[in-house]
Amino acid sequence: MPKLNVKGVGEFEVLEGKRLVKALVEDAATDQLHACGGHARCTTCRVKFVTGQPDKMTEAEKEVLRVREVTDPAVRLSCQIQCESDMTVELISRLEGSGRADAGSPVADEIEPPPVWTEK
Repeated sequence: MPKLNVKGVGEFEVLEGKRLVKALVEDAATDQLHACGGHARCTTCRVKFVTGQPDKMTEAEKEVLRVREVTDPAVRLSCQIQCESDMTVELISRLEGSGRADAGSPVADEIEPPPVWTEK
């Protein structure tokens, strides 16, 4: 099982293939934002990779990051990433201090929209 290390929170074993946003909320019990429900429509689920960043990304993630002018290559959308190997991330988009009423809509088990994979 892959290990997910969340800076300042701890290290957690997660099911291989689990969406990172779900692992952050369910396994690490963080207040990670996911306003669009994990559909790659916003950037509220952003995390910053310290180590273990996947080499692939979905076309949907690539497009949203481009449109939103996210230029730091270590910043990724947790809703579009599967936990397939060990990784360390820093939370940069949390409910605390956001002014939002909740972290976001429920997130499906599978990546949405259906992923079309590309190199990052």
